[in-house]
Amino acid sequence: MEAKASVIFVRIAPRKVKLVIDLVRGKNIIDALAILRSTPRGASEVVEKLIQSAVANADHNYQMDQSKLYVKEIFVGGGKTYKRMQPHSQGRGFAILKRTSHIFVTVAERE
Repeated sequence: MEAKASVIFVRIAPRKVKLVIDLVRGKNIIDALAILRSTPRGASEVVEKLIQSAVANADHNYQMDQSKLYVKEIFVGGGKTYKRMQPHSQGRGFAILKRTSHIFVTVAERE
């Protein structure tokens, strides 16, 4: 049995999120949340909330024991890229790409 949660269109680039999710992949929930709380990255707060949501889904929907849960699968994909223009000299414009992320997590009970 496993429970899932996802968040889409997070305004953080997927490369930056990947650095955070690599720290918690395969860890049990208590350790993963402790790692995320002590990680000084902007994506750690989003990933922490996402894991807490998956744990709540496991508890409420499937009556899983929270102490046995671990992060079975977590990955990030690229979302829509917002395109903005920065004015430059001589009437030119410089493109700014604001990248977004879709983050997915699956938690399961460890036997």
